[in-house]
Amino acid sequence: MKPSVIIIGPAYPLRGGLSSFNERLARQFIAEGSETSLYTFSLQYPSFLFPGSTQYSTEPPPTDLASKACINSVNPFNWIKVGNELKNKRPDIIIVRYWLPFMGPCLGTILRIVKGNKHTKVICIADNIIPHEKRIGDEPFTRYFIKPVDAFITMSGKVLNDLKTLTTKSAIQVTHPLYDNFGEALDVSAAKQYLQIPVQKKVVLFFGFIRKYKGLDLLMEAIFILKHQGFFNQYDVCFLVAGEFYENAQPYIDLISQYEIRDYLMLKNEFIADSEVKYYLSAADCVIQPYKSATQSGVTPLAYHFEKPMIVTNVGGLPALVPETVGVICEPNAMSIAEAISRFYEDDKKAFYEANLKEEKKKYSWDKITSAICELAEKATTNAGSLRSYVG
Repeated sequence: MKPSVIIIGPAYPLRGGLSSFNERLARQFIAEGSETSLYTFSLQYPSFLFPGSTQYSTEPPPTDLASKACINSVNPFNWIKVGNELKNKRPDIIIVRYWLPFMGPCLGTILRIVKGNKHTKVICIADNIIPHEKRIGDEPFTRYFIKPVDAFITMSGKVLNDLKTLTTKSAIQVTHPLYDNFGEALDVSAAKQYLQIPVQKKVVLFFGFIRKYKGLDLLMEAIFILKHQGFFNQYDVCFLVAGEFYENAQPYIDLISQYEIRDYLMLKNEFIADSEVKYYLSAADCVIQPYKSATQSGVTPLAYHFEKPMIVTNVGGLPALVPETVGVICEPNAMSIAEAISRFYEDDKKAFYEANLKEEKKKYSWDKITSAICELAEKATTNAGSLRSYVG
């Protein structure tokens, strides 16, 4: 008999990569025969803590998923209520996402109450253990969250290693599955026409929300270097930056002016709705991730799904997912990034990369992560376990 599953974390009406992941994971469990529902936030962040324009999706609600928006991240009375509700539901498995220490008190309290039923196994999918931007309280909040969790899944070796510094509970590393829920690739010309990009232009895509660690400033400096090397005299390339600023945009605007690179940039600085994602990925020659630091990235499996070669920096879990058969790896500095972009077009290996992407992407199926979750749940005990690494 298949286990009953409840997923705790962002989901509709909240937007973003975590919501897309959780909803796709729920669909996989349902397809495998598990009774599955989602518990998401009625209040995820107080508005003054949220760096973007809105936390909420403009897309229509999914009609194939049972989802309840009821968790208030800052109300302890709500945590007790939700905890008791989930305790009484007695699901076989609760899957909880952990990406930010701010969520530690809320989720840790709910899970402590749930564990009182002596039945439910709690498996955490940990996106970050040590956050990119550190704040006071990070470690105690994370330790509080960890205690009621039975076992962990990480999607990068860095997060697994960070986890080792805080717990010896069981954990396995599973490769981030493909984002295959954004539709199929479109004809390149049709995608460019939709985005109002001249058909003859080549496109390098920087995709996703913008924060310091993602290195957009390094990319802008690399474009400046390419300009002075005469790259744009040889290649008609535009750099499409598609994503919302999660920090002050002014320093980037100043860099564009300072480097005089406006002619080579197309800026779409807003959240890209799920229904629009396929246009941006389909229009691109390649996807660039000039990150200064990283754990894993949801952009990488998105590029795999649309079979787009990648240029990534040698940080965190990025290079492990981008062998030289599917893209170019460079160092996290502007000169190395510029050289990688130039090499991508000079070598003209796009067809070679795309052929390998078709084969390589078969490794990133959703049944690997559901199997790993069920395996951990079967073996889980509340107070014991040994940490190991398994790349699935």
